[in-house]
Amino acid sequence: MNFNLADLRAFVAVAELSSFRAAAGELHLSQPALSRRIEKLEDALGVRLFDRTTRSVEMTAVGREFSRKARELLNGLEESLLGIRDVAMRVTGEVTVACVPSAVRYFLPAVLREYHARYPRIVVRLIDEGANDVLNLVVRNEADFGLNYIGTQEPDVDFEPVLKEPFVVACPPDHPLARKRKVTWAELGEYDYMTVGKASGNRMLLDLALGNVPTRPQWYCEVRHVTTLVGLVEAGLGIAAVPRLAMPPGKHPALTSVPLVDPVVERTVGLIRKRGRSLTPAAQQLYDMLLSANAALAPVSQAKRRKSARPARVAS
Repeated sequence: MNFNLADLRAFVAVAELSSFRAAAGELHLSQPALSRRIEKLEDALGVRLFDRTTRSVEMTAVGREFSRKARELLNGLEESLLGIRDVAMRVTGEVTVACVPSAVRYFLPAVLREYHARYPRIVVRLIDEGANDVLNLVVRNEADFGLNYIGTQEPDVDFEPVLKEPFVVACPPDHPLARKRKVTWAELGEYDYMTVGKASGNRMLLDLALGNVPTRPQWYCEVRHVTTLVGLVEAGLGIAAVPRLAMPPGKHPALTSVPLVDPVVERTVGLIRKRGRSLTPAAQQLYDMLLSANAALAPVSQAKRRKSARPARVAS
């Protein structure tokens, strides 16, 4: 038959994204070039694969059946190539991962180092954005998958919990709170307290958890991102409640953290992916490596996975 793998990839992209424009962007093709590939495939098969109008594109019944077979063929081929070490070193491609900034340092470096060693010609794009932006990137198929702490309530998203982490108070090592084994939320109000704004997913989690706490700390400085908040604490401007992952690893000369209690507030970080959309083998390999590596470092039990929190959809 007169078609090739590039034509199959074009068809699968349109089938998954339901858009010629989005598929052309993902494949780095012009829309006319993409249309020619689809037409070439349809001519070779002698069937119509898509019903197209000026506003929409839908697969025909034959197209839906063929999309499953084409996806299996392409994935099987790519998996075979990735499994052959000498060939894998020459495999090219691109994987896009969206991630909340506070989770980047903990989850990604070691796995990316190993992934790059295995597949040096596969490009990994990291999009570090707030929680709501990360969720939207995955839902809109602009990222293969994401690392986030929201998404469990989304009908179009699969959320795989990896790590449950508490909020801690960030302060300088010479601060009075630094000498304590644990700190209550009420105690924070005795000092210059800073926080993230109401558009932040972390702020939403804290507001929900502390709704019944009578002596919540009053902030004097508000910022947009947790990373900025940690920087201000490092500069000596005050203290802040932040997720544990936002703190630098190991001993830091200008920062320390103490567990917060009464109440303990936690967030669950996990991998998110678009429900019903298959990852490419290259993206699936990175997804599995992240899941395995980080589950080994901080496993979440199956019971906890089933009972993981379902926070609302907000920005970070």
